[in-house]
Amino acid sequence: MAMSLLDLAFPLLLLAAGDPGAATAAMPAASRPAPPPAATAATATPAAPAAGPAGLAGPAGDTARFQDEVAVNDVLVPVMVRTRSGYANHLEAKDFRLSVDGRPVRIESFDKNSEAPTSLVFLQDLSGSMGTGDKIGLSQEVVRHFVTQALPGDEFAVATFASGRGEVEVPFTADREAILDAVSRWQGWGTTALHDAVAWIPEISAEGRNSRRFAVLVTDGVDNASALSPEQAREIVRTAQVPVYVLGLGSGNPYELTAEGKKVYRYADVLNLLAGATGGRYYPISRSADLPKALKAIGEDLRHQYVLGFSTREGERSYRHLRVEVTAKGLGDRTTVVFRRGYKGPPPAGG
Repeated sequence: MAMSLLDLAFPLLLLAAGDPGAATAAMPAASRPAPPPAATAATATPAAPAAGPAGLAGPAGDTARFQDEVAVNDVLVPVMVRTRSGYANHLEAKDFRLSVDGRPVRIESFDKNSEAPTSLVFLQDLSGSMGTGDKIGLSQEVVRHFVTQALPGDEFAVATFASGRGEVEVPFTADREAILDAVSRWQGWGTTALHDAVAWIPEISAEGRNSRRFAVLVTDGVDNASALSPEQAREIVRTAQVPVYVLGLGSGNPYELTAEGKKVYRYADVLNLLAGATGGRYYPISRSADLPKALKAIGEDLRHQYVLGFSTREGERSYRHLRVEVTAKGLGDRTTVVFRRGYKGPPPAGG
């Protein structure tokens, strides 16, 4: 798969489960076991699978080079506005105020079409821990939910990772049968390089044809093989303008503390930070009955987005803080505005 700039914002859904493990250095290539035959699905799509970034199988350092070479030309900011009575769907560009590092920025593009097609990546953790309980079954249910709810023009891609190997099993396609066939072959094996997989999302999704893009990363949240740290993975996703939705299967409440004031669910905090920093939301899933409710809420968010856009100019590439305010009257005192918190790139044009 060609490595290209993703300058169109898309939400990423991260489905995670289980208690965290300590991250370790990536397994040397020579010691990585080959995946079992059933873990790789043959597909009817013509495009060749793509190898993953550094930390996954593929040329070492690709992820770092991707991060360094990206140049943000246009920044897109997905925004959801919720009120006491539901989503605020009637707003126009004039009802928003956008600022970068505290300075007002002119909104140059504005999209509020709830029926716009999306490009969705399913990135599946096939590590051994995913083979326990019903994690694979729940992962398959996530895919079926979004595929069966697809609108005309929606497209899907399926990629998997385990034991330092990454493969795009089904490149972007509208062929639902190809997607479901690949998903039906999943089984758990190997170790988990979660942070490396998160950093792979921009490269995979850059092949999508739609301006609204998001991904579904399904994992049990136990990272024990990444070369990248959580912070490095978040920075790469930020560069590519990726809002992240996180569902945590058994990963717990990030705000729950022990009597000594320590985090009970350490990895839940990492997942929550990833979601909050990119404009998504984190959903802890403690039982299977929680999953349909969370998927419904996320689907509604994705179909009720405004997308604000502005251009950038030549200048230093650094992390810049975003702020979005709604100035419309009559929304009530319980209005929640959800947006990505920043981007890494050059300054706004005219700023």
